[in-house]
Amino acid sequence: MAAQNAPLKAPHLGEPYLLTPGPLTTSYEVKQAMLRDWGSWDDDFRGMTRDMRARLLALLGDGKEDFDCVPLQGSGSYCVEAMLGSFVPKDGKVLVLANGAYGLRAAKTMDYLGRAYHLLDKGDYLPPRGDEVAQILANDPDITHVLAIHCETSSGILNPVQEISEATYAAGRKLLIDSMSAFGAVELKVAEIQYEVMVSSANKCIEGVPGFGFVIARKSELEAAKGNCHSLSLDVHAQWANMEKTGQWRFTPPTHVVAAFLEALKAHEAEGGVAARGARYYNNRDVMVTGMRALGFETLLADRWLSPIIVTFFCPADEKFVFERFYELMKDKGFIIYPGKLTVVDSFRVGCIGQMDESVMRLVVQAAADTLAEMGVVSAAPPARALEERAKLAA
Repeated sequence: MAAQNAPLKAPHLGEPYLLTPGPLTTSYEVKQAMLRDWGSWDDDFRGMTRDMRARLLALLGDGKEDFDCVPLQGSGSYCVEAMLGSFVPKDGKVLVLANGAYGLRAAKTMDYLGRAYHLLDKGDYLPPRGDEVAQILANDPDITHVLAIHCETSSGILNPVQEISEATYAAGRKLLIDSMSAFGAVELKVAEIQYEVMVSSANKCIEGVPGFGFVIARKSELEAAKGNCHSLSLDVHAQWANMEKTGQWRFTPPTHVVAAFLEALKAHEAEGGVAARGARYYNNRDVMVTGMRALGFETLLADRWLSPIIVTFFCPADEKFVFERFYELMKDKGFIIYPGKLTVVDSFRVGCIGQMDESVMRLVVQAAADTLAEMGVVSAAPPARALEERAKLAA
């Protein structure tokens, strides 16, 4: 282990690694792409937008010709609201599947939209399952759509979207997917998983920077969405129609972010696409989780539900462990981790995505070991009540 007076430094342009679910650590080439200014109406930028849309659709595999891609300014939550407001009719009803903060945020969005929904809240530990979806849909014929979170990053659960899809379409309903933190690293091929619309963001598994998200939807759904939306700026149909007619975004686009994202898409393809990107992230997760468990940390989730995106750990019971101090010491060593979002027990999260490989994850584990030693923490084991709560809710 490194000496306590010689903290590790991340070997990445002098910047700390972002061990978060996005924004994340980007490549030098992605950063460099933002050093030029672009005219939003210029043919060159319109060509960049066309190229970006085509490259994203290519990630869908066979059947992509039935879909189109609509980029939209703003963060991922803007795209989720745009999806719900544009594709759910005003008299529709959504089954919102929640097992963390982002499913609950979608339900809150439905409140703001003033549209009907049924919330299935599974808490922090467990995913919604296909049989539960089937039962709710059988009991409520008014439900027209199901919303699933692909990867719930407040806990790190990778939800079983395929079985959710099968239950949804067996009942004659439509599936919407928030794949904000999974698209680009976890396959979402339309020939294998049926859905109408999915949304994701530039600053997640494609490894771009924040500034816009994108909606990928069946063309038939885009056409049917005209007049549904509650909002001028979040109207996906209007954005799509304008792009199809002029090649332009309706309102000022984040030009530098688009340029960076195109560079990230090229790197994604060069790495080997979704399969290769996902394999690197899964390996990052396995190396990091194995090392953290060896230090005594416990994961919130059982192995079968761990995503390759981010992992939640219980905070140690040791009274000398204070998360804020742990965070600052990890940052001093070159690693920015993420606070927990659980309501029942104290936790923190470590991301596996971005410009990192297993060598970096080994440095993360070593930094955590050194930090515990600096804090005088003898054991990283969680409080007994945390394990009891996990066992109770998972039963």
